[in-house]
Amino acid sequence: MNSGDKSKNEYIARINRVMDYIEHHLEEPVNLRDIANIACFSPFHFHRIFTSMTGETLNAFIQRIRIEKAAWMLQSDENLSIGDIAARCGFGSISVFSRTFRKYFGMTAKEFRETEKPVFAKSGLYYSKNGQLVRKRDQLSVENREQLWSDNIYSITHSDFMIMGTKVEVKEMSAMNLVYCRHTGKFNQIGKAYEKLLKWAGPRGLLNFPQTKTITVYHDDPSVTAIEKVRQSACITVQGDVDVSGEIGKMKLEGGKYAVGHFEIDEQGFEKAWNTMCSWFTESGYQPGEGNPYELYYNSPDEDAHRRFVLDICIPVKLL
Repeated sequence: MNSGDKSKNEYIARINRVMDYIEHHLEEPVNLRDIANIACFSPFHFHRIFTSMTGETLNAFIQRIRIEKAAWMLQSDENLSIGDIAARCGFGSISVFSRTFRKYFGMTAKEFRETEKPVFAKSGLYYSKNGQLVRKRDQLSVENREQLWSDNIYSITHSDFMIMGTKVEVKEMSAMNLVYCRHTGKFNQIGKAYEKLLKWAGPRGLLNFPQTKTITVYHDDPSVTAIEKVRQSACITVQGDVDVSGEIGKMKLEGGKYAVGHFEIDEQGFEKAWNTMCSWFTESGYQPGEGNPYELYYNSPDEDAHRRFVLDICIPVKLL
């Protein structure tokens, strides 16, 4: 690796540490000097470096992550008041939260909560559980919905979105120590991050399959966050603390109760698998809990004659 690549990887690692910190401290006031210290840059240089590498200013990134987390909480926990959600997401006043929310989503937080959450995705479109077509960020698409139903192009049924016969169970999952390589953008491009991670881990003796597990951790909800900004971490499990370097970071995946669905699918089956999980929630008596959902893999598709992925989809849960 030449000096230019080493430098780039080190910068990526520092920005990833900042993003991880922000994600876990959304309710706290942000101090530029403290954030810059995490990245080991001066405040003057950090602000410009962050913007150059992410395409967003630090303040814009924090505001977007906060408001998107608030949208997720509005949809997933009806017991929390809007004021409580605003406070938990770091907004100092309900008025600031309300203005920011309307600016970002084009509706009030109350209207957003009352609009049915998109449960199913098909061909890039989002549908509610009763088959109603929904826009990005839950705005109803009247013209597309009318065309869909009046022309009888096809009928939306539960089976369009579900992998029938899949068993979803609520399990107590153990905490795991992970090392990761971060990917932002389309889901089917995460293989590049895995290539970097495995190339780094192999010479360090960290690949001891089948004891070593391969995991993709999701940090954003694609029904709320634009796909080009959705963050995913390509991960492997490790024992104890591991020294990381360059583009490779480390995190702890918290244990607890998860909804776990087991799937054997090809690359085109992921959307339907996740929709099966979402459909299960609507009749389960559970709602998504705090924490990151993840995919736990049991094989490499390169070693399967049919290029299947054998995996569990794991989503944190709590009772309704």
